[in-house]
Amino acid sequence: MEKIIIQPDLCDGCLDCQEACARLHGASGILVREVEGSFYPIICQQCEDAPCQLICPTEAMTEDGIEEARCIGCGLCMMVCPFGAVEVHERKAHKCNQCPDLETPACIKACSKRAIAKVDTVKLQAERQRRHIEKITGLGKKNRKSSDLINVMTANTRARKALDKEA
Repeated sequence: MEKIIIQPDLCDGCLDCQEACARLHGASGILVREVEGSFYPIICQQCEDAPCQLICPTEAMTEDGIEEARCIGCGLCMMVCPFGAVEVHERKAHKCNQCPDLETPACIKACSKRAIAKVDTVKLQAERQRRHIEKITGLGKKNRKSSDLINVMTANTRARKALDKEA
């Protein structure tokens, strides 16, 4: 499953993603917020049991986005979204639908800092699991030159030095 992910540490707050989304959809499905000098792009996380979908009185919220003809602009979806990713604009709710009809969503194309990307979540999870397993088993270390005995001695020496500093 592909999903848009955000890397806030790369965002410079230029709002190009927000503007590109608004040009394409009439209103932006991505919101950039500033908190203490850092910028945080906020998009719909496509929740499995989406509270916005459950509370919508007209069933305008769907897994694929919002059926504008059914939306009455009540704002209930906006109030229950745990991420603050739903906005009501001109009496219609708007949120990111991940641009399923585009190969590359407009926000990703517009982001010069590459703070927004579309990733295959299954592949990402598998890669992180592989790295974790390598870390805990030591399989990922390249050509270890020392023996395990030397590593244990070095670890003991480091521990003794840390304890000596505390004393």
